[in-house]
Amino acid sequence: MSHLLLYSFPGAGHIIPLLDLIHLLLRRGLIITVMITAADISLLNPLLSSHPSSLHKLVYNEPEITPSPHHPLIAKLPQVVRDYKTGDQDLESFRKGMLANLTSWGIVYNTFEKLEGVYIDYIKKYMGHPRVWAVGPLLPEKDGPVAVTGRGGSSVVPPGHLLRWLDQKPDESVVYICFGSQESGSTSGSSSIPGGFEDRVGNRGFVVKGWVPQLAILRHRAVGSFVTHCGWNSTLEGITAGVMMFTWPMIADQFANAALLVDQLGVGKRVCEGGPERVPDSVELARLLDESLNGDRPERVKIKELNQAAAKAVEQGTSTRDLDAVIKLLSEI
Repeated sequence: MSHLLLYSFPGAGHIIPLLDLIHLLLRRGLIITVMITAADISLLNPLLSSHPSSLHKLVYNEPEITPSPHHPLIAKLPQVVRDYKTGDQDLESFRKGMLANLTSWGIVYNTFEKLEGVYIDYIKKYMGHPRVWAVGPLLPEKDGPVAVTGRGGSSVVPPGHLLRWLDQKPDESVVYICFGSQESGSTSGSSSIPGGFEDRVGNRGFVVKGWVPQLAILRHRAVGSFVTHCGWNSTLEGITAGVMMFTWPMIADQFANAALLVDQLGVGKRVCEGGPERVPDSVELARLLDESLNGDRPERVKIKELNQAAAKAVEQGTSTRDLDAVIKLLSEI
């Protein structure tokens, strides 16, 4: 029986999809050991309780990393690519690390064929072998140990309270706005919320400062639009919920994800780029959000089609096929 050692970059945004993959692998009979930081162990506990004999943990202290003052690479990925200069020590290190990924025996991506098939085919051609698999979107199963309302940790507001508020709203009438787990209260999103905002909107709006069950919110029938920073988890959750997306990328791969949603797939509209110094024009943003509630918009039609493709991929479709192929090969090693 195959025994896998899995390690995730620290932080909820990286660990959440890995946990969904772990659950799928455990259900197929694999034994797994997960390296995880003490700060993130609570996210693994539901799976540990459900699979005490086949899932194990190795807890370690997160190392202290001091980024270069000149090139904070992870935070500024697009700029790194554009500003690359041969001989720069930091950029050379980043380049070598990225290229090293492409020497792997195989790569598993949290995506699906209909979404990024052209890029998956390119990676296969570049690597010179077919061991590149798209197994997403990785999301919790309805009957799995990690509930949709508990994905990523405990909500700062009782999930039932949030969902009951949404229950009072008409179908696809709510715009959900979130800037991801890395954006704090002092960044772009909060700077565009004027003082007294919560008092003025009353029951028409609901402001939460902290973690919420995003997937459950997006899947609610009342939510029709999503203003997003375009982190990959949020991108996939928006697609699987079938909501139109308004893109506001701020760091790293978010710019590329926004381009995918707007320019290639046609399921979103741009509202802003960059942060925390950049904010959209409030009048223009209000106009776009108001227009987005029109169910006949082409972006809404396309996102519904992509939503169906995502569901099909994980329901005995291309992603199920690829996951089965990964497990078969691992069991033969």
